Amino acid sequence: MAKAPAKKSAATKKKAAPKAANAEKKLVAKKAAAPKAVPKKKATKAKVVAKKAVAKKPAAKRTKKPSAKQISGYGMGSVDVVMSVDQVVKEAASIAADAPSPKKLNKLANDKPFLTIDNLNAGYGKMEILHNFTLQIGQGQSLCLIGPNGAGKSTVLHSIFGFTNIFSGKISVKGKDVTNLTPSQKLAEAGIAYILQDKSVFPGMTVEENLLMGGFLKNKPAEAKIAAEMVFDKYSRLAERRDKPAGVLSGGERRLLEISRALVMNPDVLLVDEPSIGLEPRFIDMVFELLDDLQRRDGKTIIMVEQNAKKGLEFADIGYVLVSGETAMADNGKDLLANPDVGRLFLGG
Repeated sequence: MAKAPAKKSAATKKKAAPKAANAEKKLVAKKAAAPKAVPKKKATKAKVVAKKAVAKKPAAKRTKKPSAKQISGYGMGSVDVVMSVDQVVKEAASIAADAPSPKKLNKLANDKPFLTIDNLNAGYGKMEILHNFTLQIGQGQSLCLIGPNGAGKSTVLHSIFGFTNIFSGKISVKGKDVTNLTPSQKLAEAGIAYILQDKSVFPGMTVEENLLMGGFLKNKPAEAKIAAEMVFDKYSRLAERRDKPAGVLSGGERRLLEISRALVMNPDVLLVDEPSIGLEPRFIDMVFELLDDLQRRDGKTIIMVEQNAKKGLEFADIGYVLVSGETAMADNGKDLLANPDVGRLFLGG
């Protein structure tokens, strides 16, 4: 009687085993039918990537290539897109297709040119920088040359003063051919003075000694002394520092000394290369006030190259835009300043 329950238990176990196996099979099938966790994660990750892509779309719009009206930035001013020099040259060259005629240049000089350059081809060594370049300026006028780097602006000044090789063409002052004169002859005989870009003072010499160096072509030392005293009478700022070494002067005072030294020879024409370079804004204003005084009161004829195109055109009676050694545009300084192409290419907007 005691063994019967044991048999029953074994039978029960045998019957339960298939049920458990069936239950396990159903569970496995159910798990297999259910979506796997890994694909869910992948789907979620894909959604995140998609969302990021959508979030980046506005940035793509901001980097969209700007239209011609939006492009600006060569020279000065705040800009959104900065044009490369190559871009400026390319666009300015297209403008140069309508280059100013000699008749227009003569009109800008009030039909009475004092200094003229006719079809000048000039450069350094065998390299030609200026190509059939023409310029006209009247006595007592000011002219500013602007343009991209490498356009030949400083080469114009160098050619006038005798620092380049002249392959062909002619330079005249008051009707006299001065093309082949040496720099010393141009200063002494043609009344042309060249004011270098910067750092041309002798720092170990006094202010007075620097001024006297400007009169090195005077026949007698006493003549240079008299001319220097006239400069001191004109500019008290230098007179107060006449015995000081030039090396202790401020940037603006050094520039004043460089310009004043050129005045010792009492020239008719001033060639001024980058008058504002390296100066603080307050000294830049001082230098341009000085140049204005020399032009308006003393009747000096001024030809300048100025990297601050806006300042140069505000000052000058005439403005020339040079591109690849040729004159692309020429007009009154104020009219050129208001020209939208000049503003876009050289003034930052």
